[in-house]
Amino acid sequence: MTATPTHTPTDARADAPSEAPQSAERAAGPRHSRTASAQQDRPRRTLPGRAGRRGVLLPMGVAVALLIPLAVAFPGAGSWPAALAVDLSGPLGRAGDWIIDHRDNHPLFLYFFGHISNAVVVSVRAVYVLLLAAGWTGVTALAALVAWRLAGIRLALTCAAAFAACGLLGMWVPTMQTLALMVVAVAASVVLGALLGLAAGLSPRADRALRPVLDTMQILPAFAYLLPMVLVFGIGVPAAVLATVVYAAPPMARLTALGLREADAGVMEAAASLGATGRQRLLTARLPLARRQLLLGVNQAIMTGLSMAVIASVIGAGGLGDRVYQALASVDVGAALAAGIPIVLLAVVLDRTADAAGRRIGATVPVGEQGLLRRVFSGWYGRLLTLLAAVAAAVAGRIAGSTLWPESWTVSLAAPVNSAVAWMTDHLYSGVPVVGGTADWAARFTGWILDPLRSGLQAAPWWLLLLVAAALALLAGTWRTALTAVLALGAVGVLGVWEASLDTLSQVLAAVAVTLVLGFAIAVGTARSARAERLLRPVLDVCQTLPQFVYLIPVVALFGVGRAPAAAAAVVYALPAVVRITVQGLREVDPTVVESARSLGATRSQLLRQVQLPLARPALLLAVNQAVVLVLAVVIIGGLVGAGALGYDVVLGLAQGDLATGLVAGAAIVCLGLLLDRVTQPVKEA
Repeated sequence: MTATPTHTPTDARADAPSEAPQSAERAAGPRHSRTASAQQDRPRRTLPGRAGRRGVLLPMGVAVALLIPLAVAFPGAGSWPAALAVDLSGPLGRAGDWIIDHRDNHPLFLYFFGHISNAVVVSVRAVYVLLLAAGWTGVTALAALVAWRLAGIRLALTCAAAFAACGLLGMWVPTMQTLALMVVAVAASVVLGALLGLAAGLSPRADRALRPVLDTMQILPAFAYLLPMVLVFGIGVPAAVLATVVYAAPPMARLTALGLREADAGVMEAAASLGATGRQRLLTARLPLARRQLLLGVNQAIMTGLSMAVIASVIGAGGLGDRVYQALASVDVGAALAAGIPIVLLAVVLDRTADAAGRRIGATVPVGEQGLLRRVFSGWYGRLLTLLAAVAAAVAGRIAGSTLWPESWTVSLAAPVNSAVAWMTDHLYSGVPVVGGTADWAARFTGWILDPLRSGLQAAPWWLLLLVAAALALLAGTWRTALTAVLALGAVGVLGVWEASLDTLSQVLAAVAVTLVLGFAIAVGTARSARAERLLRPVLDVCQTLPQFVYLIPVVALFGVGRAPAAAAAVVYALPAVVRITVQGLREVDPTVVESARSLGATRSQLLRQVQLPLARPALLLAVNQAVVLVLAVVIIGGLVGAGALGYDVVLGLAQGDLATGLVAGAAIVCLGLLLDRVTQPVKEA
């Protein structure tokens, strides 16, 4: 997952394809923010007089002229005309059958994909064996020592407590399996992303060629990566690792390219004037100047890789994600929570450690202000001492005969949690006085909002929806934006999944509306109170660190299965980004303007409505864009808990090995994501 990851005041993912820096910053998903740059770079849109009106009306007139003849020729109601659809099930089915038939004997698989698969298996197994050999004492000691060297005793204690909690919950071995897969996948993602970012950062032509590829890779839902990997590599660790690499590499690539492009021009000119070659300038100037972006890219690769590694459990990756998936399949909330907590703890530890490493780059602490131990463990010999201390802890654990976490030290969480869920089912699902139960809320949200919205979209003439998409995109950007939106929506119909796509769109729109109402309300209150912001910050940090998969656990416990629980999970997932972006936008309003309004007698309500919100408009628009992108990601995963529509098609195609169903649904999701992104993200006027 989209847009951040270090805990800057805003964490979000966004993209303005007309500008390379904006496109690059989008990489970080829900954890990297470009609010400040968006507010600085995006000029105020003005449409002067008749020229501006012609700029809007001319493309609209062309769209109407093209769509009306099509509407007359194909006068169906809401359904997409069958004559304009293309059936890809035959070609894709034959392609899938060919891959399955030749996977064991074709030279491409034997001498290329086969070697890649073997290398992945050997690497993951080697890391896993090393972790088991170190034992819980060695792994915990190494994590704590590294965290202590980077950020101090508080993070060290947090890391030690996190790994201890994984053992206490009886999840030590699955945690090590997930960690081994993560180490290999993140290392490969960082290398691949750095190479792609290097090409994009040094060559404008390569940047233009890679940008649509990276856009597609980021919009494509995580599940859509799994099916082609399973067909090529089969079910197991290789497919899971490579799907994680493909999913986690774009943030690293975008941030690497951004860092290289933003290198100080004066430093580069000075290096060139001293006679440095291109390679020397890269190694001695560009890369050192881009260290912070590179570390941020590593942070994003870690977080997106963890999210994908958990989802990859569906195809036999094992580890914590497999425990969560099996528990969700049997609606065993207690077992799912017992495996979900270590995922959260692992995400927090990795995020905080990578964040501390990024802040440490370029920071200098006077020797006199360092403690004795920090001075002893500084420098290269400090790294050696850290490693030796971890080895000593591992040896001590092996001597004590305790490499795995002792069974007697585990705590069963499933039984009490399932008892609590049963109590909620009996007392909170329905029949609660005045407010009603959670099942009632889900049923009303489905019956009053989701069903009418879906019916309305599916009943609307297809050409009218295309015209609405063109109008909204034109208001947000230029005629190119409108053309992209129309083509994206039209491609959904051509792929033959018009009804399912509108079902998914209805869920996204409903969840986005709830997210924006809650997010703006919380943000307004938080922006007015520093104490509220301090109290809310750790909650937002944790919510933004959680992998998407984990959000399904509490909503299933509260609401059961269906479209409403999937929408609820999407709201919770997207809410932190909306709150952070909006709070920062409100806080960045010019204080002199606010004071001037107060001096004129403006009330707090008038100040908010007439000054702060209008001046924070760029941040609010970015919040809307992030809400759409993040909600779409979780609504698709909601296919696992009965959300249906395109998410269900992706899951079904994966479960049955149906390349046609899975890829067509994945392509439709990409088109929907592209449509929603273009409609909700204003771009710079030409």
